[in-house]
Amino acid sequence: MKRIDVLRVLLDLAVKMEGVIISNLGFPSRELYHIGDRAENFYMLGSMGLASSIALGLAVSVPGRRVIALEGDGSILMNLGSLATAANIAPPNLTILIVDNEAHSSTGFQPTFTAGVTDLEAIARGAGIPDAVTVFDEKELRSRLEDAIKSERVSVIVAKTEKSWENAPVIDLDPVTIKNRFMQAVRSGLEG
Repeated sequence: MKRIDVLRVLLDLAVKMEGVIISNLGFPSRELYHIGDRAENFYMLGSMGLASSIALGLAVSVPGRRVIALEGDGSILMNLGSLATAANIAPPNLTILIVDNEAHSSTGFQPTFTAGVTDLEAIARGAGIPDAVTVFDEKELRSRLEDAIKSERVSVIVAKTEKSWENAPVIDLDPVTIKNRFMQAVRSGLEG
């Protein structure tokens, strides 16, 4: 499974369930923008490791919306505290989807520790998130993501993928535009 396959499944389900996506910086955001730009996608253009923290804050402040954090293995390893914080605050509308290709793909595929002995599912469970699972194909991903989005508990899905990236163009929106249209989409979703 490639990351682009994960993103297609995620986007399809997020649109159907009117969820918002906080996307990890670099190629994941570029690929998501390329396959399905929408105001409900918040693209990180900096701040590696903070997609899950931003998603957590949003889930707490907007309990009426399903919030999905799209993280990478390298990014989540930079901010493991976000898993412990999510476990203790436990917003029922938060799903953290970690794309684990065992590499920092945006900077040249340098290996992350998940290429060694580090197990992100085990870390999430150890942080206190019992709904943590690792998936290896699109069918399993779709099933687990549907369950997570419908559940009333914070959940973590680790999607193991190949080391690959799509030749997606750079996002041509400035950060202020991304922020403003995302905030408007979140507000509109609550009014409707």
